[in-house]
Amino acid sequence: MLLEKLCNAFGVSGYEDEVRDIIISEIKNHVDSLKIDKMGNIIAFKKAPGKTKKKIMLSAHMDEVGFMIKSIEESGFLKFSPVGGIDPRVLIGKRLLVGKEKLNGVIIFKPVHVQRADYKNVPEMNSLYIDIGAKDKKDAEKMVCVGDYAVFSTKFEKNGKIIKGKAFDDRLGCYAIIDLLKRKLTNSVYAVFLVQEEVGTRGAKIATYAIEPDYAIVLEGTSCADMPSEKDEADYPYMGGGVVVTISDRTLIVGKAFLETAVKTAEQNKIKYQFKQPMVGGTDAGAIHITGKGVKAIVFAVPARYIHSTAGFVNIEDLSAMMELAYHLVNNIQ
Repeated sequence: MLLEKLCNAFGVSGYEDEVRDIIISEIKNHVDSLKIDKMGNIIAFKKAPGKTKKKIMLSAHMDEVGFMIKSIEESGFLKFSPVGGIDPRVLIGKRLLVGKEKLNGVIIFKPVHVQRADYKNVPEMNSLYIDIGAKDKKDAEKMVCVGDYAVFSTKFEKNGKIIKGKAFDDRLGCYAIIDLLKRKLTNSVYAVFLVQEEVGTRGAKIATYAIEPDYAIVLEGTSCADMPSEKDEADYPYMGGGVVVTISDRTLIVGKAFLETAVKTAEQNKIKYQFKQPMVGGTDAGAIHITGKGVKAIVFAVPARYIHSTAGFVNIEDLSAMMELAYHLVNNIQ
C-alpha cells in the first residue's frame, strides 16, 4: 500500500532521500517532466488541455519531525536535538530508528522509582538520551555518528476507516498529489514535493521562485481539536469532519475570492469540509504566497490526532475529501 510505504519511510528534514525515491517511482510515468533541484525538492509538470494561462502549483512536503545525534557520551548513550517541533512530554520511553542502519533505540529518562524532586516536572529535552544498547562510547561509535538522524519507530496500521502511523504531516499530502497526478486533469499543474518544511519552510521558497505560480494549493496534515477540552476552547477541526480548509494561520491570510471559490467548489461537489481555527499554526503556504510577485495560496489538510508525536490517527474519509477538493479546484481555475 502506497500510503503505508510513505508513512513508514525514514525522512527527517534534510534527509528526505527515501521518501523522494518512493515518490519518483510512483509519478515518473504520469508526468511530462520531472527534476530535482539543488535543495532536493521534486518539481514535476503534468500537461493538460485546459485553456487557463495561469500556473497552478500543488505542493506537499516530504520531511517529518525527528532527531539528530549531537554527541556520544562515554556511557554509550546518545545526546540529541529535535528536528522540527516536538514536545518533550511525548518522548520518554519511545522507540526510535537511529542512523543509516536504522538501529533500534529508545529515549530514556530516570525511572520513576528513583526520581525525587523532579517527579512532577516535565523533563527538558537536553536531559533525555537515546539508548541503542551500546556498552560504551567506543562501541556506540561503531554504529552511529554525530549528525546521524533518528525517527519514531512506528508501523502503519489500518482498522476500518482509521489509520495509525507516523509522519502524517505530511505524507498525507504527498500521497494526495501522487493520486492526483495519476488522474486525468483539465488544467496543467506543477506538482512539487518539498524538503525542510519542519525547520522553516526552506524548500518552498526555492521551488516557488523556480516556478513563479499564480495559484498554489498546499496539501497538509493538521492537528485535531476533538479531544476532551474546556468548554471555552475551540472544538474544531475534528476527525471525520472532512477536509480542513484554512481561512488564516500565523503565516497566511487566504485571499477572499480564492477562499470563496474553494468553498463553492466543495459545496457544488458535495465534499465534506470544515474550517481550521484561524490564526493557528503555519505551513509552506506562508512562504509560498509572499515569494516573487506573490501567489494566491490556500491550504487543504487532513485532521490528525497527536500530530508531531510517535503516532497519529486519521480517518481515511477526510483524506479522500482533501483529494477530491484539490482535484476539482485545480480543474475549476480559469
